[in-house]
Amino acid sequence: MNLNLLKVKQPGGNYPTLLKPGKTDIVNAKAHTPPAQHLADSAAHIRRISSASTAHGLTEIYEPDVNLAVWRRVLPDSLRQYIAWLSEQQAKLYPIQRVMALSEIEESLSLWLPDHRLTKTLITDICLLADMYGCLFDMDAVGLRLTPLTTAMCPRFHTDRVACRLLTTYGGPGTEWLPEEHLDRERLGMGNKGLGDARSGLFTNADAIQRLTEGDVALLKGTAWNGNEQHGLVHRSPALAAGEFRLLLSLDFA
Repeated sequence: MNLNLLKVKQPGGNYPTLLKPGKTDIVNAKAHTPPAQHLADSAAHIRRISSASTAHGLTEIYEPDVNLAVWRRVLPDSLRQYIAWLSEQQAKLYPIQRVMALSEIEESLSLWLPDHRLTKTLITDICLLADMYGCLFDMDAVGLRLTPLTTAMCPRFHTDRVACRLLTTYGGPGTEWLPEEHLDRERLGMGNKGLGDARSGLFTNADAIQRLTEGDVALLKGTAWNGNEQHGLVHRSPALAAGEFRLLLSLDFA
């Protein structure tokens, strides 16, 4: 599949952003509408995962049978050093949740993040991901949430009532998810009959649980994506050990 690699100017430099040929003509992200040809018979497809070692792989989220597109990457040492320093500054680190224009993200994060010689490494990376997300879905603003965590934010398996959410973990364990062939969706929510995920029959066995790794960039298709109303990716936050730190970035449609 041929892809166009676009360069879009953002604060701090030129970042790569991704579109399939002709994508700008057919994406209507605010209406949660993927390309029309992808709607036909989408409910009949078995949902699958797409994983790639380059950012190009994120465009696979537009395939009707893909529920999760992952760009597997390794964070640079400078960014890992800054995250390690942040984990020691938890009393000075507060969550941020705002709708932001792409053009204001750099300044907003500069005011929010604790100052350090490596602060720019995290800001630059977040600007990169926000720019890619906005370009992929034809948006100039995003709902940005950057959350420091010491406990699981969403400990039960669930689906999201969104079209498509970007997640990446900068420090600590990544988001956990279940492959379609190993889960019983009727056991979600009230279907668990008051039992925990491990006892409700939601998944076949504990070995079925998959986990993203630190640095992975994931696009999770939710139930608000047309044709995916009953097939949002089933996922949860990972459990954290005592004293463990996790920094989670999520991006949503504004």
